[in-house]
Amino acid sequence: MHCRAYLLLERDFNELKQNNFKGITALPVSEDLMKWEAEIEGLQNSIWKGLVFQLTINFTREYNCVPPVVKFITIPFHPNVDPHTGQPCIDFLDNADKWNKRYTLSSILLALQVMLSNPVLENPVNLDAARILMSDESMYKLLALKLCNGSLQLEDNSLQLTKDPHKFINA
Repeated sequence: MHCRAYLLLERDFNELKQNNFKGITALPVSEDLMKWEAEIEGLQNSIWKGLVFQLTINFTREYNCVPPVVKFITIPFHPNVDPHTGQPCIDFLDNADKWNKRYTLSSILLALQVMLSNPVLENPVNLDAARILMSDESMYKLLALKLCNGSLQLEDNSLQLTKDPHKFINA
């Protein structure tokens, strides 16, 4: 007999397949449906248009009473994505009190897709991205795209930011 979470994730997967949301895919990587890999594409009319971000989503047996753990594998330079862990900063994923049992795999992925295009600057987890976005939006866009394309990756795959974002222009 399968646990409640398995049945809910089966339902969520069927919903995702039926709705065929543009730029969103997700597949379970384990038979118990607790581990998933997903991809979200940047929205039209955003700097992320045409870029694809890979994610992992880990559910627990307590799903949908508690939110899953979501992490970007392709970590965008974004005020609301932790540059070290890849975890997005979305209130309903961060705070179980703000989680709603009506949220589904589709609604989580759609929220992430929208978050990319609509950063919340009030409480950023990537302070460098927020600082640059607030001071020079065109510089932020250029830097975000350069980082996504990997042109600023160091040998150890870490990113090194300085206080002067203009130093990245010719990187």
